[in-house]
Amino acid sequence: MKLLTAFALSAALVASSAQAGGPVVVVEEEEPVVAEKPASSTGILPWLAVPLILCIVMCGSDDEEAAPPPP
Repeated sequence: MKLLTAFALSAALVASSAQAGGPVVVVEEEEPVVAEKPASSTGILPWLAVPLILCIVMCGSDDEEAAPPPP
């Protein structure tokens, strides 16, 4: 009986010490963050510049040079 009690007591002590400890922490590696350029800034400038240049060329100045007054 003493042997059975000693075995049960030692098994209980071993089991409780085997389960002791802190939580398991799993650290995931973070992916590097890459700053992205806004997609709209790349293609909008030519669409704004071309009509502006065309307007400057086509509209030009409407002022006709006045003929010098007769002497």
